[in-house]
Amino acid sequence: MKLSFREMVPEDAEQVEKVEQACFAIPWSRKSFWEEAANENTFYLLALDDGEVIGYAGTWLVAGEAQITNVAVAPEYRGKGVGTALMTELVRHVKEQGITAMTLEVRPSNAPALALYAKFGMKEAGRRKGYYSDNGEDAIIMWNTKL
Repeated sequence: MKLSFREMVPEDAEQVEKVEQACFAIPWSRKSFWEEAANENTFYLLALDDGEVIGYAGTWLVAGEAQITNVAVAPEYRGKGVGTALMTELVRHVKEQGITAMTLEVRPSNAPALALYAKFGMKEAGRRKGYYSDNGEDAIIMWNTKL
């Protein structure tokens, strides 16, 4: 694997959508990713293997905080350190922008994601009841206020 990272641009939306569809029951559309990439208040980081998009992480940057919108790694690349490397780069970037806190929502059933986020100092701060529309699962709200 030849892993590299770069910021997403609107033209990446098609490749990002393919990863999204492989990872989520209710995937975002290509148009959504195009719009996110074009928004000056967002930052999306791509993980690439020899130029091919294999993962991504996105954030909304608002009032000194980063709201992580999504993190995904293509199924065939999971368990190889891509998620950890992607989050490391994402945290480095947001800190360079003066961000001091990060938050996100995650499914309680997503043990790999919970373990990944804990590595980055994310701690449970509450729950959103019935947050996920596909199965009514709650969302755990996680925060790291000491980046």
